[in-house]
Amino acid sequence: MSLQLDDASDGELAALAQGGLQQAYRLLADRHREAVYRLARVATGDSDEAVDVTQESFVAAFAALDRYDGQRSFRSWIARIALNKSRDWTRRRAVRRMFSFSMPEDGVDVRDDQVLPDDAAAHRQNLARVSAALAKLPARQKDVLLLRTIEGMTQAETAQTLGISEKSVETRLYRARRTLSAYRETM
Repeated sequence: MSLQLDDASDGELAALAQGGLQQAYRLLADRHREAVYRLARVATGDSDEAVDVTQESFVAAFAALDRYDGQRSFRSWIARIALNKSRDWTRRRAVRRMFSFSMPEDGVDVRDDQVLPDDAAAHRQNLARVSAALAKLPARQKDVLLLRTIEGMTQAETAQTLGISEKSVETRLYRARRTLSAYRETM
């Protein structure tokens, strides 16, 4: 039965999962886990948190599987859920940061004094700059940029995922790139 399921479409797997077939859930997760993780990684800027966001995205998707339209792209549907979960994580992080500034220090030193090789340091600096630049983008521009460049979705797929027109995708992508270019020039 596994070979037949491997050939099933995402819509067919979703229907089978709704019917209680655990292997269908597993196959859907296996097919889309890496893409959801990549999206969450870039959206949150934190690889550890991206694992949690990925898991939360699949839990939410599978809990709402009855609302999935099997005629539409599962990839787009799960990407939208992942973007929403990433936004939730960003809001929670902002609240935690706000409260952490008001908390008294407890004297714990969390510095890492390990000296990193030059290449690793340069990579981390570059990643920090890119993450900072992405964080400054409005969510509407950031979502389009992530789906088009990181996930490689077409303009039509991106429009479907975000529930906007293809022209809006084009405009937001142009603005995101222009903003990032301007940010790079100030560095």
